[in-house]
Amino acid sequence: MSEAPHDRPVTLDRRDGPYGEIVLRRRPADDGGDGGDIHEIIANGTFLMDTSDGRSERLLIDAAQAALAPDRRDGLPSVLIGGLGVGFSLAHAADDERWGRIVVVEREQAVIDWHHEGPLARISGAALGDPRTVILHTDLVDYIRTETEAAEADDQPIDRYDALCLDIDNGPGWTVTDENAGLYTPGGLAACLARLNPGGVLAVWSAQPSLAFEDALRNVGFTGVRTEEIQVARGVPDVVHLGVRPA
Repeated sequence: MSEAPHDRPVTLDRRDGPYGEIVLRRRPADDGGDGGDIHEIIANGTFLMDTSDGRSERLLIDAAQAALAPDRRDGLPSVLIGGLGVGFSLAHAADDERWGRIVVVEREQAVIDWHHEGPLARISGAALGDPRTVILHTDLVDYIRTETEAAEADDQPIDRYDALCLDIDNGPGWTVTDENAGLYTPGGLAACLARLNPGGVLAVWSAQPSLAFEDALRNVGFTGVRTEEIQVARGVPDVVHLGVRPA
């Protein structure tokens, strides 16, 4: 049986940028889902995420908050979210009054536009208007690794956070672009450690668990390393890898 025309995904926007092609599509939800429609982001032909179920994106934020050292929870801890995606993580962080400064790093101008002016605004609109929220249009790997290494080489201060919540790939072993792989190397993870305040938390979303990545976190100095599972409708659970910078 052929697919009915109204069941086919509709391309709402397609752009070519410095990191390749990125596409926003809309498709009907079987169960009504996101207001009757599901929006999905495709990068270089690879499905990244959609608006059908934001449980794992919300857990990314909650798991980081729960893993913070007790003294870091006091005084409104700061969180860096990378990247913006469909906005579930940002919206969930902004709904939580326990967070202070909320910085989102997103390298794709198209994604930022879809939240400011497009259909994803209904997920993130209130969070974007929150005075705690700052959107940085830059590459996450450059922001964390390159800027950290340059600041340390020049003995300059760097901007630190109480939590880094990273969701820019399908996992450490399945990156959207080759350049992202640098984030999960010993050098990249050491830069993440340097960007955290003592007692701060690194939380990395992945489509599948990785014992090798857990070992990599321990090897660069993270403690309390563990992996939390998020059950999904079909297939293996999504996971959040967690590690804490020693106090």
